[in-house]
Parts: sequence; structure tokens; C-alpha cells
Amino acid sequence: MIDAALQLAAEGAEISVREAARRATVSPGAPFRHFPNRDALMAAVAEEAQRRFRAEIEAALSESPAAGPLARFRAFGLAYLRWAMRNPAHFEIISTGRYFAHGGSSELTRDNAELIALTEQMLADAAAQGLLRSADLKRIQIAGRALVYGFARMKLDGHLPRWGVEEGEIERMAEGVLDLFIAGIAKP
Repeated sequence: MIDAALQLAAEGAEISVREAARRATVSPGAPFRHFPNRDALMAAVAEEAQRRFRAEIEAALSESPAAGPLARFRAFGLAYLRWAMRNPAHFEIISTGRYFAHGGSSELTRDNAELIALTEQMLADAAAQGLLRSADLKRIQIAGRALVYGFARMKLDGHLPRWGVEEGEIERMAEGVLDLFIAGIAKP
């Protein structure tokens, strides 16, 4: 059911429990025992998407455990971008309110809070080591989030070719944009 709902989202189709059941080739009434309504199904879909996103972040960070906090911050941002660009339907579900109210899932709320805390800690570590130009960690954190979210949206909405960035250059451009941001927040 979750995969069927993701498929519907990827197609831009209207998602309903009945249509997801039809796609999953299960009886129309059976899913309602697990998902009493569309919101319950979409919460389960978002939780699965978030688990996959979290796995991508954790894998990227595990590859740089001894790296400094700004290198880890970069790895986090690049993992975010790569995952969003490779999983547009998942990204759409967990990043917008189009499909359901995100506050309705305690699992998503908790996981988002943990990811925010992780970025806060990376920036606090960078500040403690004297690596940042500004002491306003909240502003840096929000600017970083806006950067990766905005770049992912530009890619998924098809804007990058208008800016002269062809498909084969997108990941390299994402790395360059992140590097430019980090150079801007880091002390020389």
C-alpha cells in the first residue's frame, strides 16, 4: 500500500486508500483495517520516506566520522540534496503540506526534531572550535536549510536548465553551491 501510494505521488495522481489498494492488488476493504483514511495512509508513507531519508543522512555521516563539523555539515547537506533529487515523490511528501498535515505524526515530528538537533550540534561544534564568522547559529542553520531545499526544488521543478545547468552538471553544481555556502559561513 505504501509503495502504491508513493507510485501515485510520483505520477502526480490523486492519492486515496481505494486507489492505492487497487494498485497494490488487494481487496478494496482490506486496507481500511490498517489505514482508516487517507491521512493515516499518507502518514505511513511519509514515515517510510523519512526513514529512507534518515538512512541516507546517517550513511553520509558515517563515511566522515572523524571529519570536522563543517565537513559533516557539508556531508549532511549533500546527502539531503542527493536524496531529494533521486527520490522526488518521497521528497514532495515529506517536505510539503500538500499530502497531509505533518504535525499529525509523532514519529515524523520526533525525527525532524532529531535532524534539526543534529545540525544544531554540528554548528555548535564549529562555533566552539572558532570556525564560524557569525555566532548566530540559528540564522546559519535556516540559511543552510533554505539553500538545500531551494536547490532541490529548483531541480525537481525543472528550473536549473533555465539557469544554464544541464542534467549531467547538477550534482557537481550542488557540491559547488554547498562549498560556496560553507566558505561564506566559515572564518577565513
